[in-house]
Amino acid sequence: MRLAFSRAACYNVHMNIQEILTELERLYPDAKPALIFGSPYELLVAVILSAQCTDERVNRVTAELFRTHNTPETMLQLSQEELERRIYSCGFYRNKAAHILSASRDILLKYGGQVPSSLEELETLAGVGRKTANVVYSVAFGGDAIAVDTHVFRVSNRLGIAEGKTPAQVEEGLMKVIPREKWSKAHHWLIFHGRRVCHSQRPSCETCTLAKWCKYAREHA
Repeated sequence: MRLAFSRAACYNVHMNIQEILTELERLYPDAKPALIFGSPYELLVAVILSAQCTDERVNRVTAELFRTHNTPETMLQLSQEELERRIYSCGFYRNKAAHILSASRDILLKYGGQVPSSLEELETLAGVGRKTANVVYSVAFGGDAIAVDTHVFRVSNRLGIAEGKTPAQVEEGLMKVIPREKWSKAHHWLIFHGRRVCHSQRPSCETCTLAKWCKYAREHA
């Protein structure tokens, strides 16, 4: 099935950002984090574990882990090897265990046992990069941020609303075209669209209601 496009609709996707956001909100009005957590610290640990791992897998692992180790103090009761065994199925378990333990020490020593609530402070934690900091800042503390994971990166580039070769470039582009008050919501809308429609392999362009504004769909029609 070939897609038909109008030149007016596709000429400049930046002129259509409001229509794109409106459609994303219509499609995913209840979009929210899939990770299960009960505190900023639990969210931080879950996001570290989620790198190159499904949220479903992380939730299964943390359901067991958080029963006894859901604070920096209790997490540090585990040795590196013990934590590795508990999170093994999440992949990259050695690096993730090291990051979780290092961040836990930082939280205790630098921030009195509380996860810091600013982006700048979150990024000082060992093993916490920009994406992780953005997620925690946005979800746990209600801050305005756009975390660029693989889904956000792919969908943004394909739509043409923020093109870049790195997550940082895409984040900067999205912040320029999306109103600040919608940054956090748009992050979840783009993730949902990437998971449900704009797959990395064989995206469903034929049924995608964003196709009329989409650079990728236009080029592959």
